[in-house]
Amino acid sequence: MLARRVTGGSGVRGALIFVCLLLTITAGAGFTAQQKPTKTDRDDAHQILHDAYDAVKKNYYDPKYHGLDLDARLREYDGRIEKAASFGDALSVVAAFLEGLNDSHTHYNPLPSSARVDSGFRMQMIGDACFVTRVRPDTDAESKVHPGDQVVGYDGYEVSRADFDRIRYYFGVLAEQTNSKLSLRDLAGTEREVVVNADVQEVKQSAVDLSEFGSAAPDDPVREGEYQDHIIRRRLVEDGDVAIWKMPEFRMKDGEIDGSFQTIRKHKSLILDLRGNPGGTLPSLERLVGNVFDRGVKIADRVGRKESKPVVAKTRGGDAFTGTLIVLVDSDSTSSAELFARVIQIEHRGTVIGDRTAGSVMEAKHYPYSRGLDTNGFYDFSVTDADMVMSDGKSLETTGVVPDETILPTAQDLATGRDPVLAAAAERAGLKLSPGDAGKLFPMEWTRL
Repeated sequence: MLARRVTGGSGVRGALIFVCLLLTITAGAGFTAQQKPTKTDRDDAHQILHDAYDAVKKNYYDPKYHGLDLDARLREYDGRIEKAASFGDALSVVAAFLEGLNDSHTHYNPLPSSARVDSGFRMQMIGDACFVTRVRPDTDAESKVHPGDQVVGYDGYEVSRADFDRIRYYFGVLAEQTNSKLSLRDLAGTEREVVVNADVQEVKQSAVDLSEFGSAAPDDPVREGEYQDHIIRRRLVEDGDVAIWKMPEFRMKDGEIDGSFQTIRKHKSLILDLRGNPGGTLPSLERLVGNVFDRGVKIADRVGRKESKPVVAKTRGGDAFTGTLIVLVDSDSTSSAELFARVIQIEHRGTVIGDRTAGSVMEAKHYPYSRGLDTNGFYDFSVTDADMVMSDGKSLETTGVVPDETILPTAQDLATGRDPVLAAAAERAGLKLSPGDAGKLFPMEWTRL
């Protein structure tokens, strides 16, 4: 069943689905979404909107704002707040105000929920279709959804590549869902509808922790930090002449990256798995590039509001890895992961295999604001302060990296835990690795609730 069907080009489709989402989004933590907003609620929403305007006006990398009349837009959206039926609707107006920039890294981040919410499953775009990729044991999802199920509808909306990130943002950030209404198609082609209840765990918070924008306070900050370090740790497998490095984020110290390459240099081939990698810091990207080139390499031009500066990676010289390089990417490879993959292509240093990447490569900073002294009033805005233009003169924003060889797992692969992408890369590197064995190399590790 495909409710609220939207047609047209990707830009038109994105705008239309956004309008539809505005009609259904609920409020953030601390407010009752469907209650009629009080005067204080509306005043708060106006302030948040004006803060969004202020953050963009002062900091956005393009002083022309892609042709938007920011002042006229502010007046228009102030008027929309006056017509909002709930505080949640008013907050969605703030998100819509920023959406006009069509920028992957510019958005509103409301105060996070006082609870950890886990849907119990993960879904991802594979090619032009969305699939359930993982299901968490001992959850409501376990008996209702299965890896390999195609997600054709989420809460009544068609799921497409053009709209996927919007759906994730609105239902995962602005209006975090305690249940997910899914229209699914199984391996046999049979469609069904399910409602999956999320696992919800209240989190003890403090005023100090709430000032750390974008994350609720953990019950035990030290233990939580140790656990997150474990989740994003380096995972390196050595097999004969081949090293396979699962790199979850570009957030590593120079010594950690160099230490990895001490091991990698013992091998003739490196398979660098950047699937699901959300990017990270520019220094980590530069260090990684410097470890796979025997010369300095220009990564991109950082085009900011006032100047454009080249981003150049210094080679590690004799310590650089010079063997065969194969890079794996998918639709959840973003930011630095995309930049790295494209540099490898432009410089003909290796081969990129997998799915087209996210096309989310802008550089942004977070700007915190609050409605007052109340700890429930903290929020921030992510605002792009630079675009990264590659040495071929093109930006990857919205387009992503098209692999040299597109290989996509099938629904059956997902259902059985096979990894044909890694298996194909291994074959290129001269290593015999079946899709089934490849799927067991880096098992899913669920974050704690």
